[in-house]
Amino acid sequence: MKHSKTPSPQLLSAPGLSAPGLPAAGHARRRLLRAAAALPLVALAPGCSLPVPGQGPPPELYRLTPKSTFDDDLPTVDWQLVLEAPVADAGLNTTRIALQRSPTQIEYYARSGWADRSPLMIQTLMVESFENSGKIVSIGRESIGLRADFILKSELRELQAVYFNGGLPEAWVSINAKLVQMPRRAIVASQSFDSRVTAEADSLPQIIAAFDEAAGKVLRRLVAWTLIEGDRADRAVRQTS
Repeated sequence: MKHSKTPSPQLLSAPGLSAPGLPAAGHARRRLLRAAAALPLVALAPGCSLPVPGQGPPPELYRLTPKSTFDDDLPTVDWQLVLEAPVADAGLNTTRIALQRSPTQIEYYARSGWADRSPLMIQTLMVESFENSGKIVSIGRESIGLRADFILKSELRELQAVYFNGGLPEAWVSINAKLVQMPRRAIVASQSFDSRVTAEADSLPQIIAAFDEAAGKVLRRLVAWTLIEGDRADRAVRQTS
């Protein structure tokens, strides 16, 4: 009798299984895990690091200097003067250094700025310039609570480098001032002070030097005008009292 040969058992692959019998999804998960484990190594590899906020060179900060030379014939006064911080529009009420390529546009120099907001820097320069004149002792900011005989109100109208006139940039400084006599709060004098100085080169250090010269001319005239007009108003009040 002939017996049929029984075939030897074979391992068949069922849907979703692969040899040696593990789910195909398991292999996919393993591949994903190995790829994810390699990601941090790629991020830390040389030349592949991401920038961190705050990195890079710090901005260059500048300040202007007060005026220190005045005419000897200026009046010496004994009244008290309070200097309010100048008002300024939003374009100048900042630490950024402004420039203009056209009369209707304002821009700022990159990675540079004033050491303080422009109005506060100008207020400090005015206080120090009055002190350097040697003609007035009682002077201070409004914040110190000094009893004032006069208040100097001012507006910073221009503090920018101008490029639209052709040639090298001009540093433009302009301040309008009003001298108010107390306690009657009467404006006894009003004047605008303006100066433009051309920079020796179109580089920021040379432009700052031009700003310093222009601001010095404005401060010198502002101090002299305030002392003369204040002295005139004070004498008039004393003569009528």
